[in-house]
Amino acid sequence: MVFPTWERKARTFLCLFGLFLSVYALHVELSRERNPDYRALCDLGASVSCSKVFASRWGRGFGLVHLFAAKDSPLNQPNSVLGIIFYTLQMGLGLSLSKKAALFLVFSSWVSVAGSLYLASILAFVLGDFCMVCVSTYVVNFALLFTNVKRKRAIEGMKEKVR
Repeated sequence: MVFPTWERKARTFLCLFGLFLSVYALHVELSRERNPDYRALCDLGASVSCSKVFASRWGRGFGLVHLFAAKDSPLNQPNSVLGIIFYTLQMGLGLSLSKKAALFLVFSSWVSVAGSLYLASILAFVLGDFCMVCVSTYVVNFALLFTNVKRKRAIEGMKEKVR
């Protein structure tokens, strides 16, 4: 079973771009922790500031983990670390042609899209900020969901033809 070239290319591009965004976000957050005066490339103004968003309580553990774990707990990781894990899993599992892998890819994409919608609402209605890195990540997550749903349907269609 071979998948269309577009799917492999799209997944590779989206995962690499998502990894790049996540690593950059982690760099910005760590730089800001070391130097509160650090100005990131994505800090364009008072209401267009990614470092302000990453430094907010919602920049770690989706702003939820601190409710049940200490602020300095290993569970309360920057969202960017979760992104690095997510995009790495998406890339790795994207190499598998199994139905279970396809199901996990779709499920994890739905979780990422739900997280994106949650964080987008925090960004717009609570922080009143625009974060180019964040919004780009949300777009990548929606595009991965689309790609994963197409893959799952293709795998199910191929399994049906084999029967």
